[in-house]
Amino acid sequence: MSDSEVLVVVSKLKNYIKSQSGMNTSGNAAPAVSAMVRQLCDDAIARAQKDGRKTVMDRDFQMPSGGGDA
Repeated sequence: MSDSEVLVVVSKLKNYIKSQSGMNTSGNAAPAVSAMVRQLCDDAIARAQKDGRKTVMDRDFQMPSGGGDA
């Protein structure tokens, strides 16, 4: 799997943003969101491995704290 592969359903992303804000979504938003999802997955995988599991569970996913550009 390529690191540039889009991991989100672009139409769903665009629909969500439109329904929540009335805003349009740039074409380069989906790759940015995919990079964030990829990092969340990598972190979750590491947590599961640290716990000695071969299954990634919901508890392995944690939102990053701070550091936002907003």
